[in-house]
Amino acid sequence: MKQKTQLRWQQPLRKWVNAPLFERTIIALILINALILGLETDDTLVANFGTWFELGHHLILGAFIIEACLKICAVAPRLKQYFGDGWNLFDFSVIVLSLLPATGELAMIARLARLLRVLRLISALPELRLIVATLMRSIPSMGNIMLLMSIIFYIYAIAGYHLFHTNDPQHWGSLGLSLLSLFRIVTLEDWTDLMYTAMEAEPWAWIYFVSFVIMGTFVIINLFIAVVLENLAQSKAEQQAKRQQPVTHDELLKELVNTQQALASLRKQVEKMP
Repeated sequence: MKQKTQLRWQQPLRKWVNAPLFERTIIALILINALILGLETDDTLVANFGTWFELGHHLILGAFIIEACLKICAVAPRLKQYFGDGWNLFDFSVIVLSLLPATGELAMIARLARLLRVLRLISALPELRLIVATLMRSIPSMGNIMLLMSIIFYIYAIAGYHLFHTNDPQHWGSLGLSLLSLFRIVTLEDWTDLMYTAMEAEPWAWIYFVSFVIMGTFVIINLFIAVVLENLAQSKAEQQAKRQQPVTHDELLKELVNTQQALASLRKQVEKMP
């Protein structure tokens, strides 16, 4: 009986915290918090409205605490459903850090915790959660691509040192400088200046630079994109599978009762027919 009473108030609460209006309200509070943090970078505004900014921080923090309490109550006593979700755990950690006093040695941590509240926008929007989940699951595959890219960088850096350090020691005078120059080339930021300087001493130097651009930029970056797109498709498939959850026992009983009531009503109408 106690469990049924618990379910009676938990089900409406669960629907309420998962309602679009509730989520939009939290998103609006996160955006207001981000706006206040941006306004606090202006000393004149802080001098005139600093008290109001501080009040806004406290009110928003209070709203986030209420949100966390409501979500925990909605799944109690099965707290694993709340803390087992990484996004809920992140939101709860941000709230705990925000409770630190904004004075003394912990002042900087408290200010950074306020800034972390803006990151809650990621957990509040399903589309952003999907993108972050895709990036996280892409990390193992990206590790192999990074290893391949490191080998290519290392080979080209040593070759660049031996080929161009005499003519252009500013960019190729050591292994470290050669790696930095290659990073500049792979970003396609004024890489032709390095090429033309090298071609003054070695006319065939363009082969070195063009081949590295093709290998480092076009091939490697496209491999990164391919990995992300593949994992994005897998994340979308998993998200759709979660949405298609099996019907619970309570929902099945409720549907059965509704069907029985509809059949009883239909039987009465049939009996009244001449």
